[in-house]
Amino acid sequence: MAASTPGPSTSDRILDAALASFAGRGYEATSLDTVARSLEITKQSILYWFPSKDALLEAVIARSAADLSTALETALRGAGEGWARVEAVVRSVFRLAARQPALLGLLREVSRLGPPAATQMTLALEPLVQRASAFLEAEMDAGNMRRHDPRLLLLAIYSTVIGMVTEVEVLRALGEEPTARSLVRRRADVLELLRSALLIE
Repeated sequence: MAASTPGPSTSDRILDAALASFAGRGYEATSLDTVARSLEITKQSILYWFPSKDALLEAVIARSAADLSTALETALRGAGEGWARVEAVVRSVFRLAARQPALLGLLREVSRLGPPAATQMTLALEPLVQRASAFLEAEMDAGNMRRHDPRLLLLAIYSTVIGMVTEVEVLRALGEEPTARSLVRRRADVLELLRSALLIE
């Protein structure tokens, strides 16, 4: 008789529920009581794992940054060179928008909250930012991409891509479920915008 697969741990369930609430309702509008009710557990159960709401936010950010890094690293491992790497990252972010919209909603919420939450996320993603900056610098030096300040360029790319994909979350909040076709269209628009801004053809 095959052993049953264990379900998510209590701490993982708490992190999932907190992520959904922080991303959807906002940090200030989320209470530990609300998270506990959604899981049908007590507030004390949450405090056993996470001693405060701030500690819960820190844990949600840490896990979300790791999930985002893993998704992007996986996309890059299968990518080619040059523009193909930019395309792979954009496609990966749009896949996340479809499969884990709360993850990208959290990025927006953390940016709105500012320090210390935004600082924690920035530090967690800094290795990826450094690699991306080095890649863009090398492509510019090779004459493949237009010359820009790499970190400012990354900020512009981040703002463009996250702005487009979080439109999906706004539509969901309004009760309109985005279709696969609409996501593909948005992704194509972002890629065309970035291609025209970056590539020397």
